[in-house]
Amino acid sequence: MTDTADFFASRRANRIAKAALAIGLTLFGLWISSTFLPSLLWAAVIAIAIDPLYTRAECRWPAARRAVLPSIATVLIALLVLTPLALGVVEAAREAQALLQWLASARENGLPVPQWVAHMPYSNEIAGWWTQNLATPEAASHQFHTIRQSLLFEQSRLLGKGLIHRSVVFAFTLIALFFLLRERDAFVAQIRVASTRLLGPSAERIGAQVVKSVRGTIDGLVLVGIGEGAVMAVVYLIAHVPHPLLLGLLTAVAAMIPFGAAVLFGIASALLVGQGAVGWAVGVFALGMVVVGIADHFVRPILIGGATRLPFLWVLVGILGGVESLGLLGLFVGPATMAALMMLWRDLIAGAGGAMPAPDRPCPPDAAS
Repeated sequence: MTDTADFFASRRANRIAKAALAIGLTLFGLWISSTFLPSLLWAAVIAIAIDPLYTRAECRWPAARRAVLPSIATVLIALLVLTPLALGVVEAAREAQALLQWLASARENGLPVPQWVAHMPYSNEIAGWWTQNLATPEAASHQFHTIRQSLLFEQSRLLGKGLIHRSVVFAFTLIALFFLLRERDAFVAQIRVASTRLLGPSAERIGAQVVKSVRGTIDGLVLVGIGEGAVMAVVYLIAHVPHPLLLGLLTAVAAMIPFGAAVLFGIASALLVGQGAVGWAVGVFALGMVVVGIADHFVRPILIGGATRLPFLWVLVGILGGVESLGLLGLFVGPATMAALMMLWRDLIAGAGGAMPAPDRPCPPDAAS
């Protein structure tokens, strides 16, 4: 009897030691790889997004699935990201000379009060401030010198640390994407076995829901954002906003974040006000807010909420909370995480079937009166 008790006690001690070792090694591994975890998550998000097209390509060219198809997919993703960036850099380089000439002219001659200031509220106060701070060469030179000094540290920090860090993350994301696509079937099988052992029968449904959530978020954020940018690029072109295509591209990127496109509408309107086209400025901003309202209140709730099975409030919490915690990556990870948590909550309340109990709240007798 004592030997049996010692045997079970020894097995229990071994299980506890094994669990403690596994938890310790997992935490240590996460700490070591914390710098590259965003790259791995980005690679997983991209792999989930392109999986339907990639699966068709594998079925059509099965002999190329080990090296050729992963390489082609990785190169296409790199071009998809780098091409707009390159266009933006080229456009910025074209305008650099004109900007330098304008700054030189402002330092030498000052900036006279624009005519559109007279049509603004508090025009006398604005004109007085402008005359005092920008109208004379000395005042304009002082203001530009102050702005330049305040931006030197921030610019050097972004170029020195942020740009290098993001380049490394992007490069490692492409490497991780290549191996993830090449070993996709093995990864999926291992994750399925491990999740089933940890979560039981609910693992398959949670995994499927996470995949649907990521794809629905991509449809609702990326595709709708691109649509908003395309519509507003046409509006910018009609309203004669400077650099309409570049502003349209930036609007598409900003529109992926809820309410982010309004910042670009404001910039476009400010540029039009600077040209004296106050009516066009108001029209562009108003039309942009209408486009954002339709996208955020009708299109996105259908695409994201239908895929994640979440009320749009929790979708919004996942998006904004994800952006606050993880940056751009949080746009996709946040809603998927909220969807998985909501599924676990539904399972906890209603059992493995996930059906929520019907509300039972009788009306008081005098409610009808």
